Amino acid sequence: MFLKHLQVGFLDTNCYIIADEESKDAAVIDPGGDADKIIKVISDGKLMVKYIFLTHGHSDHIAALSKVKDATNAKVAIHNKDAHMLSSPKHNLSIFFGKGLTQPSADITLNGDEMFNLGKLVLKIIHTPGHTPGGISIQVDNIVFTGDTLFAGSIGRTDFPGGSLDELISSIKNKLLILEDDTKIFPGHGEPSTIAYEKSMNPFLQ
Repeated sequence: MFLKHLQVGFLDTNCYIIADEESKDAAVIDPGGDADKIIKVISDGKLMVKYIFLTHGHSDHIAALSKVKDATNAKVAIHNKDAHMLSSPKHNLSIFFGKGLTQPSADITLNGDEMFNLGKLVLKIIHTPGHTPGGISIQVDNIVFTGDTLFAGSIGRTDFPGGSLDELISSIKNKLLILEDDTKIFPGHGEPSTIAYEKSMNPFLQ
């Protein structure tokens, strides 16, 4: 599997580009800014981006969506409970940064448990609400992209509109910590981790 990590945008959001190395079928996860950097990786790798997955609808995860979609003609996928955030500066929080960001509407609205293929890779959508009502994580082999649900040694904020600490903890414990201990976590911000480490060491989950 091809996997490229980029820190993008004004909040150093983790954007991930994944692809099947044989077919070059690819997906972009959370194009949160710096569209040119993202597009360069795609071009240099001769990747064919089929999907742009948004782990949730906050502006720091969607800021480069329009440019990346225009460059790739990929389908945009976001959970149905966050889909409205793409066109609402208030709900995607960009209005609070003076940006008034709006982005293309979703081509695919998710519910959770969907499966997507990139060549031989299989991506599973896991609905992990709490940070936002439509937060998702994406599992591929022994990797899970957790967005702003679970971080290395921490958890996502729940003080934004639609956030719920109870839902977030439930999502993490019942949907993420049940994965194999050696599953690698790639979060929306910060460094990677593993399920085993977060089970035993994350102070918010003890």
